[in-house]
Order: sequence, then C-alpha cells, then structure tokens
Amino acid sequence: MVSNEVIKKTQEDFTKAMNFLNNDLKSLRTNRVTSDYLKHLKVDVYGVNTPIEQIASFSLLEPRTIVIEPWDKNVLKEIERTVAAANLGVSLSVKENRAYAAFPPLSEETRKHLLKILKEKLESASHSLRTVRDKTRSQIVEEEKNKKISQDEKFRLFEELNKLTSEKEAEIVAIGQRKGREITIV
Repeated sequence: MVSNEVIKKTQEDFTKAMNFLNNDLKSLRTNRVTSDYLKHLKVDVYGVNTPIEQIASFSLLEPRTIVIEPWDKNVLKEIERTVAAANLGVSLSVKENRAYAAFPPLSEETRKHLLKILKEKLESASHSLRTVRDKTRSQIVEEEKNKKISQDEKFRLFEELNKLTSEKEAEIVAIGQRKGREITIV
C-alpha cells in the first residue's frame, strides 16, 4: 500500500470512529431533551418492528416535553406502549392523536451516572483511535521492512500519524467537555 493511502485510510477510520461517538452521545440524556432520546425505539406497526422516526414526527413543546405525532393515528397506542416499555422515566399522556412525553428534571444521582457513562463512551472512542493508530503503525513498519518505503518516509508517516491521532484525541476531549456541561447544567 502506498504511504499516502495508509494515511488516507487512517483518516477515514478516524472519521468513522468520531461519527460513531457523536451518534452514540446523541442518545445520552441532558437537561434539555431532544427527539434523539426516542428515535431509536422500534414500534410494532402491523407486525413489523419499525423505528418510531419512520412513523411519526417529533416536536418540542417545552424544554423537557416531546410531542410525538404519528402519521397513521391507528399506531398511537403502539407508540404509547413502546415508550412506556422502554423505561426511560418518561411521563406519557395522549391527547388529540398526539403523545406527549414529559421528561423529569435530572437528579444529582442521575447526572453522576450519566457523567460516568459519558466517560466510558469517550474512553471507548479513544481506544478505537489507538487501535486504528496501532494498526497503521504496523502497516508502516511492514512497508519499510518490505522495502516499499524508506526509513525517512517511515518516520515522516509516524509523525503525520501522531499528529492526526493527537488532533482526534483533542476533539474527543472537547466533545466530552461540551456534553459534560450539557449534563451538569441545571
């Protein structure tokens, strides 16, 4: 593999890891709710498990209340049953073909638990980056061993790889700090 291709592949893998982290953190509750907390739920619609986002629209009524409006009013009971079964700590009410999911304020204990989960997710993302970095380092060493690249090129690639890794690690820290603030704001 040509040296620039190795770095390009590493950048792609880093981007995938960062996208996974960002999507994973969307479902982590903060004091201000978003529809992302419910979108992952699957509703039994006419015998098929369907993501709730494919059968309903979401809107925010208040900072902690999500309005779920199904396009087919016949599935409202199934949506209600699914949200209740998800054990999200949500108070659900139905009025005029809409479901209202009211989230309680976060308790101090819940905030601490969410911060612990956040830390685990951030560490998992960092581990993914390190795994990609180590794999790339091995490829670079292998290429130099097989005389496909020079020793100078190997060290240049190591330097570029370390720079990329440091940038992504800093990005993970920034994402973690931002999400941590969102969780702790009362």
